[in-house]
Amino acid sequence: MARKLTRVAAKITAMKKTISVFITALLMTFSGQLFAQKYAYVDTQYILENISEYKASQQQIDQLSIAWQKEIEAKYTVIDKLYKDYQAEQILLTEDMKRKREQEITNKEKEVKEFQKQKFGYEGELFKKKQELTKPIQDKIYNAVKKLATDQSYAVIFDKSSELIMLYTNPKYDKSDEILAAMGYKAGKKDSSDGKSSGSPTPGNTGGGEGSPSTDKK
Repeated sequence: MARKLTRVAAKITAMKKTISVFITALLMTFSGQLFAQKYAYVDTQYILENISEYKASQQQIDQLSIAWQKEIEAKYTVIDKLYKDYQAEQILLTEDMKRKREQEITNKEKEVKEFQKQKFGYEGELFKKKQELTKPIQDKIYNAVKKLATDQSYAVIFDKSSELIMLYTNPKYDKSDEILAAMGYKAGKKDSSDGKSSGSPTPGNTGGGEGSPSTDKK
């Protein structure tokens, strides 16, 4: 019985060693593939801020938003006056007149809330206007990023301005200026933390970083 247990224990130990060797080999293979890939990043917020059409679209959206907000405030001012007048005259009104005045105020409140929803609600007019004005620009950026990744064989291009947490970024791998240049725009001024100053991209160094894109590896 003791011998059987010993043999079983030996088999289990051998099996564990085999699995361990297999996992180690798998991890080494995966790690080799991982480090063989090329990575870069862009800052889409920075890119958008340096596109004149985007700035114009934002101004148009802001103007619409302000105009609609003023219209809503004006409607609430009318409602507030109706309510104050009703309170002041309430003692002189019959029950029927009170109900009519109250219903009028209630209807006005419903109207302004519906107007507010139509303009600022989910998939309201402001949302649709943003889509109409900004989606073509976003598509243009996406296509430029896709082309850069394809032409220069990048496995992944991250977005620095997204929710993805990037604790440290080396400006060497920032391709934002290359994207702007590819789209026909000049580079803007970046944060000093990026290690890059303002200026327009120049042939052969559109990335604004060290080295050529063909040798950028992580």
